[in-house]
Amino acid sequence: MNSEEISKLEKAGKIAVETIAYAKSFIKPGMLLIEIAEKIEKKIEELGGKPAFPVNLSINEVAAHSTPLPDSKETAHGLLKVDLGVHIDGYVADTAFSLDLDNSSENKKLISATENALKSACSLVNQKSKIREIGSTIEKEIKSLGFQPIMNLSGHSIEPYNLHAGFTVPNYDNSQEKTLPSGVYAIEPFATNGSGKIRDGKPSSIYAITKSGNVRDSFSRSVLLYIRENYSTLPFCTRWIYKKFGSRCIVALQQIEQVGLIHQYPQLIEINNGKVAQAENTVILLKDRKIITTE
Repeated sequence: MNSEEISKLEKAGKIAVETIAYAKSFIKPGMLLIEIAEKIEKKIEELGGKPAFPVNLSINEVAAHSTPLPDSKETAHGLLKVDLGVHIDGYVADTAFSLDLDNSSENKKLISATENALKSACSLVNQKSKIREIGSTIEKEIKSLGFQPIMNLSGHSIEPYNLHAGFTVPNYDNSQEKTLPSGVYAIEPFATNGSGKIRDGKPSSIYAITKSGNVRDSFSRSVLLYIRENYSTLPFCTRWIYKKFGSRCIVALQQIEQVGLIHQYPQLIEINNGKVAQAENTVILLKDRKIITTE
């Protein structure tokens, strides 16, 4: 990784940190989720970045992959996860935090479990750390407060324009003796008062391009071209396309999805509908040092 690449990653991280502080200053119970999402995404752009993916606003048993539709009337409540990403020329900072909007002692405890796990894991991460040790640290911190880590969600490596680049960082001891190579990683603990696994839920309206190709309908082709030019391989959502093309984009996205050119992510739901908290930082791991870009 050269100095220019590191600089872009650090700039993305700085914007993410400022955006989180801004989000925490205004999110209140009862706010429309669409208002929260749009204020966060607008702030990222005002600070000189671009959203690396649609801001995820996931409530209670929804662990991830939830962003408002254009006409959403859903409001903020319960245990709210705010997962946001910033990119500079494809170089990504990925971070998340949770908020207790019910004044619930259990919500607060779940949030503490993920924050403690994240802090311990980030302290441990280096090129000598075994993957199992990082996962074990996260697992122990979460279980120490009486909760379960979500076993089938994990941290991940990040590459330019690729949020999930293939290398996973588990939230439990998975027995892997390998150590982390140099690279960029999202460390991402999830804690739940449920069983510790997630299932697929309803469609999220969050998409990503999966392969090259085209569609017959001319309007759908123009929508697809816009997606490729503006988002490349990073995720996007119905809400963003609606702003450009209006309600006609709904059918266009369906047509593009039907021929397999884009994939729509499902919401991720705790299997016993347990509440879920999340915390996340992005770490650059170099041969001689590490940089936590989102602290």
